[in-house]
Amino acid sequence: MPTPEGEGNAKSALEKAWDVYHEGNKAMNKPMLAAFPGIKKLLRGYVNSTMFDLFGFWLIWRLTGGFEGMQESLGMSRSSVYRRISQFRAVFGEHPDVYEFPGVTVDLETFLRGMTERQKNS
Repeated sequence: MPTPEGEGNAKSALEKAWDVYHEGNKAMNKPMLAAFPGIKKLLRGYVNSTMFDLFGFWLIWRLTGGFEGMQESLGMSRSSVYRRISQFRAVFGEHPDVYEFPGVTVDLETFLRGMTERQKNS
């Protein structure tokens, strides 16, 4: 019977990576969380939602070919794309066209071939 976790591959990979990240940042986070005990709980929803949106924006930017592709493929307005770029820069410090998420690669050719096959088989 399928579960919401599927086979659990993403969950177990995240748990392993989180342990490494947490150990590396424990010394820095501990004093901040002690000074502002409720900050983590208070900001969790906003941060999670924003990070999810910005990662999706970065991925779609790559898959559609950037600014013009987002306008043509998705019908996004110029101002909407500029707002997202500005927000992305504010969080990650770089334009989505040059920013690279460590450990994440986008193979556009493979993606397009796979999507073409899925459409043929539908």
